[in-house]
Amino acid sequence: MDSLPALMLGLVQGITEFLPVSSSGHLALMKQLFAVENASLTYDILLHFATMLATMLYFGKDILLLLRQWGLGFFSEAARREEGWIFGWAVIAGTAVTASVGLPLKPVVERAMNLPGAVGAGLLLTAVLLWYGSSVASKQPASPGRTISLLRGVLVGAVQGIAVLPGVSRSGSTIVAGLRTGLSPSAAFRFSFLLSLPAVFGATLLEVRGLLKLADWSSTLPPGWFIGFGAAFVAGFASLAILRRAVMMGRWRPFALYCALVGTLSIVLSLWR
Repeated sequence: MDSLPALMLGLVQGITEFLPVSSSGHLALMKQLFAVENASLTYDILLHFATMLATMLYFGKDILLLLRQWGLGFFSEAARREEGWIFGWAVIAGTAVTASVGLPLKPVVERAMNLPGAVGAGLLLTAVLLWYGSSVASKQPASPGRTISLLRGVLVGAVQGIAVLPGVSRSGSTIVAGLRTGLSPSAAFRFSFLLSLPAVFGATLLEVRGLLKLADWSSTLPPGWFIGFGAAFVAGFASLAILRRAVMMGRWRPFALYCALVGTLSIVLSLWR
């Protein structure tokens, strides 16, 4: 079945983009398994766009409300006392820090994506972070916790920048960082994914700019790419709901054990080869 690799990559992207197990690490390993490295750039962009759409749909009401409050804050003192005003600036500050940390790491990321051992090391780091996050979550109140601030946005944004490394879970590391700064599980989950939108959108634009310079970029898409796109969107939306429930219940350790297992296998296999 020619479309099977595209479908599998779409499902893997949708499931792992939001669950704290590192989508980049799993995609790198899956590409080697299905031998579709040549289609990586174009198809990666499409898959990340699909999961970005899933995030926007899941948080649609939140996004519209916060944008409205932030915009009104430029004209109304009362609006500047609403959550959206400081939330908007926290996202902007966090995104700027993410870019300043993540962009210089791009050459390292591109090399590491082709090294199963490096991906495995990132997954082991994720396992440690999630295990630590389990103990942090158990000490945090379910609600309301502390509120979003500019400093918290900067700190979580820095962690998000480091999480571009293959095998390091963006969602897991940023939620744990949010919990560590005193946010409730619900607030940490919400801020993590709303902060991801500008970063993913910006990274997608940068990749698209380079992609459009290629006359035959569409020919690099794997057969059945549209099936994989749909699978990434549906699986991503479902994964968000699953992760929110796991975060609220403090169920981090099963994900930590999974990352430790996959990371160890990746390193062993890379050494075996």
